[in-house]
Amino acid sequence: MRPLTSEDPRTVGEYRTLVRLGAGGMGVVYLARSPGGGLAAVKVIRAEHAADLRFRARFRREAEAARRVSGPWVVPVTGADTEAREPWLATAFVPGPSLAEAVDAQGPLPAGTVRALGARLAEALAAVHDAGLVHRDVKPGNVLLALDGPRLIDFGIARHDGSTALTATGAVIGTPGYLAPEQASAGESGPAGDVFSLGCVLVYAATGRRPFGHGSPAGVLFRTVHEEPDLDGLSGELLGTVTACLAKDPADRPTAAQAVERLAPGGEAARWSVPGLSALIAERSSAALTLPDPEPLPTEPDLVPAGNPSRRRMLMAGAAGAVLLTGGGTAAWMAGRRKNAGGGRSPGSGARPTYVIGLHADMSGPGRAVGLAHQRGAQLAVAAHNARKGAAFRLALRTEDDTGTAEGALRVADRLAASPEVLAVVGPSTDSTPEAVVTRYGESSLATVVVAARSSAGAGSSKSLCVIRPLDSVLPAGLIHYVVNVRPAQRIHVIDDGADPASSWLITNSFRDAALTGATLTVHAVTADGGFGPAARSAVSARADAVVHAGGSPTRGARCARALADAGFTGTRLSTGPVLAPAFIRDAGESGEGWVFSEAWTDPVAAPAAKAFTAAHRARFGAPPGRWSAEAYDAVGLIARAAESTSATDAERGGVAQRLFLLDYQGISRRVSFHGSRQVRSDTGMFLYRIEDGRARWLGPYAKV
Repeated sequence: MRPLTSEDPRTVGEYRTLVRLGAGGMGVVYLARSPGGGLAAVKVIRAEHAADLRFRARFRREAEAARRVSGPWVVPVTGADTEAREPWLATAFVPGPSLAEAVDAQGPLPAGTVRALGARLAEALAAVHDAGLVHRDVKPGNVLLALDGPRLIDFGIARHDGSTALTATGAVIGTPGYLAPEQASAGESGPAGDVFSLGCVLVYAATGRRPFGHGSPAGVLFRTVHEEPDLDGLSGELLGTVTACLAKDPADRPTAAQAVERLAPGGEAARWSVPGLSALIAERSSAALTLPDPEPLPTEPDLVPAGNPSRRRMLMAGAAGAVLLTGGGTAAWMAGRRKNAGGGRSPGSGARPTYVIGLHADMSGPGRAVGLAHQRGAQLAVAAHNARKGAAFRLALRTEDDTGTAEGALRVADRLAASPEVLAVVGPSTDSTPEAVVTRYGESSLATVVVAARSSAGAGSSKSLCVIRPLDSVLPAGLIHYVVNVRPAQRIHVIDDGADPASSWLITNSFRDAALTGATLTVHAVTADGGFGPAARSAVSARADAVVHAGGSPTRGARCARALADAGFTGTRLSTGPVLAPAFIRDAGESGEGWVFSEAWTDPVAAPAAKAFTAAHRARFGAPPGRWSAEAYDAVGLIARAAESTSATDAERGGVAQRLFLLDYQGISRRVSFHGSRQVRSDTGMFLYRIEDGRARWLGPYAKV
């Protein structure tokens, strides 16, 4: 996503543009909002191309083709104006990545998922062909991945089967590497050409490579026509179906409908499970949801009374603060490198240097329990590092108490940033971090690894803030996974809790934008001073099989739980991590039994990878580890790994900050790695919990439940 430029329209038809999704020689695709608040992808053709009557005819055909095709695996058209000076076409916005992006980032898909992909794409092509159309450009870039399956997009060169192409004689239509031999020879292509392209897409999904190799387009086209495909890595029914789809003679290929039957015999649906997809969709949805409101039109009256900010602006400034983290808390390349002047080694001594890690935590204020968990986890990590044979340096921990106040946080930041022996900082441990704190650490090139805090002000301007936990804005992905894959729900009822508009808006709109095929979503708003009884009774009367509490208050969540129990609701009940607190368990009582939560901290007592850590914690402190202790342990390990890979004998602050975002670190709580945007990957960092016998039972990483 890129900001709008001064030349971009603020409206396209009835849609209000938000950001650019992409741009090319033909036009621009915008993320836009409809009058009803829904998100849409709006493709606008540049006027100079629209002036070409042949091109306008092609675009008119695209809009007509897209409108004629319907089905669960085709992105629906929501609006169009093919006769405007700059014609445009709007479709539903799918926040998922393309198949090309997913395979490039995560590698080939599991065999079962490839079968599910093939069956659903074949079903989409059958719908295209039943409408009398041929797509002609089926490729990984035109397949978007949603939580429940793929979506086929871009009918830009689709045409009626048997119609005359609007291209010059001898032109090749399609994408080399994914088009049929008849297309590669610039011949006519019918529905069988789409089936051939489907086979190429499935090879790519299963192996990460094209069946006819890479290289110049001419070479790929030659191999497509004259050589056999490379199908190494395929087996079983998938191999047989793909081989049939890639037959050189169109008459020897199955139809799209026959491909559906071969990939999903008897309607048997293969499991749809794309590694990391839920987290990536949640992150992209969060980025879309946290965009500011469109600029008001000059002729539009102000619909928001003074002093009553919109829900979106409340989100931007609300207590959750997730947007501040998203905006730049994942930023990272250090502009300057400053020498660590206090390595703790005397010249010529031959002793290992000692690097100090600062712990910025609330040790005596309202967040002291989390601060203590940070300290104990970090202490165990330092001890484990120093016990390693062959370690090039030793670590020391320096704890600074900010007392849970803004003034205290500023004092701690000043002390740690001014101390040359401090290599990096773990923390702050609390949510209420002044912007000046993050700025102060950034100015001193001091890597700041945030473990637990839900928000960090100033992240947009920081060059060294590294957040290793998924933000609250991403947590709904775990709930969506649960109602799609663990306990599939057909009727989902969201209770939008107005007492926490920031959290409720994020959760509610994550479900709205998830495009859950086959499921009905209803939303019941509850005012900040209202009760949950009507919403609970509404869920029962709607015969909902899953209810989501969209809010951030444990006390309010408990009231919702009691209301649902009183109304007799017995289906799936869910909420996100901020609600999962002792107050919820205490106040909800038996009504809280069975509730499922998506959270960003792991339970080291239950997690197999943290078994040794838990034993060491009990031995040293006489108690099981607390929340966020394992994550603090991993934060120290991550910093140590960065220092090792920067320089084994003379690490620098700036070097450590740079290296953090390049690492792929397997910790005891999760695997820590980052996207190209320096944002932590969430697929291994979110966990599901269920309330059982009055306590939160760890179910495991959400994608593996």
